Amino acid sequence: MPTTSKTNPATAPIWEVLETVSDPEIPVLSVIDLGIVRDVLLDDSGQLEVVITPTYSGCPAMNTIEVNIRAVLQEHGYDPVKVTTVLSPAWTTDWMTTAGRRKLKAYGIAPPEPGQVDKHALFGEDKQVECPRCGSRNTKMIAQFGSTACKSLYKCEDCLEPFDYFKCH
Repeated sequence: MPTTSKTNPATAPIWEVLETVSDPEIPVLSVIDLGIVRDVLLDDSGQLEVVITPTYSGCPAMNTIEVNIRAVLQEHGYDPVKVTTVLSPAWTTDWMTTAGRRKLKAYGIAPPEPGQVDKHALFGEDKQVECPRCGSRNTKMIAQFGSTACKSLYKCEDCLEPFDYFKCH
């Protein structure tokens, strides 16, 4: 029977290694910060499986993430490594860690606000996102898509700086 969980002594070191795997699109975030690692399974024979969920079903970074997960675990003596992608339930920004949200803000990307789905566009309203540079909420969306599909481009009306906002979903 496979063992799982971050607190399980058998898999805890694997979770620690996964903390070193960066997101290729936002290198200050690990795959753990993003919450895309769903589970780590280790069976009695030593077979390791890492279960991941993409932030978007068509996320172009997922292949690179899978390769990087496998490589870093093999470098730490885990071989073979199976990486399984599951799409259901769909990833949500609620799975991001608090540390990940802080790292995003420090990097200049407004983090998603926890527990909220953006419905402002349905009513023709602008979502007021906190500027990661000056903290103002006097912001305006410039484009639905920013540097990647998972981000929108905003501009702060106070400090006049553009910034990405990591979309809630």
